[in-house]
Amino acid sequence: MAGKTRQIIPIGGGGFYRDPENLELEKYVIRQSGAEHARVAFVPTASGEPDHYVASFYAAFLKLGCRPSVLTFFKRTPDLRSFLLDQDVIFVGGGNTKSLLALWRDWGVVEILREAWQSGIVLTGVSAGAICWFEQGLTDSYSDGLRPLDCLGFLPGSCCPHYDGEAQRRPSYHRLLAAGEISGGVAIEDWTGVHYIGTEIHKVITSKRGSRAYSMRAVYGSIQEVPLQTDYLGSSEVS
Repeated sequence: MAGKTRQIIPIGGGGFYRDPENLELEKYVIRQSGAEHARVAFVPTASGEPDHYVASFYAAFLKLGCRPSVLTFFKRTPDLRSFLLDQDVIFVGGGNTKSLLALWRDWGVVEILREAWQSGIVLTGVSAGAICWFEQGLTDSYSDGLRPLDCLGFLPGSCCPHYDGEAQRRPSYHRLLAAGEISGGVAIEDWTGVHYIGTEIHKVITSKRGSRAYSMRAVYGSIQEVPLQTDYLGSSEVS
């Protein structure tokens, strides 16, 4: 089992599925677990657990010397507590965040994930798997556009993934912040992760030069977008 440090590493976009040759963010996450051959559970609930997504996960994490497994809710589901608490890393995939949260709540997963976090298991994920950990997220779960969504609340504030990867993300986040419809938080570009220790930002890392994350808030309706110092992982030199 990993140590007792509470760690969450939300990733704005990209990752093993989009570029299986660029696994620097995944390597960084694994290193934080402290495990030599990390047990990594993939949770592809938000996308409906498609076979090609699962296959990409296995290919990437086997390549990295991990012991990968997948948590499924659409086939035969294992004992959730024993499965999740036996991991070093829990990686949540992208997709429909609202459906993800509804299913997790129905199965009683939320408190197990909180226990995993408090026990030192590293929680991470991309897109839906990034925003789920925050109080709120900017989601495309609905067909009629981007909306705020109440999430798990492990981390304070809101999260906007794909900040540079989807044209409507930045203006929608700004508009909702200015209107007071979503709380301040972080905007994360693709190929970028924000490493939280406890509920504070410890480090921002990216596997693509020039990508970054931002601290976001509205002050009297005016948007304050502050770039966060970001470490480039291109040579795997950042621990």
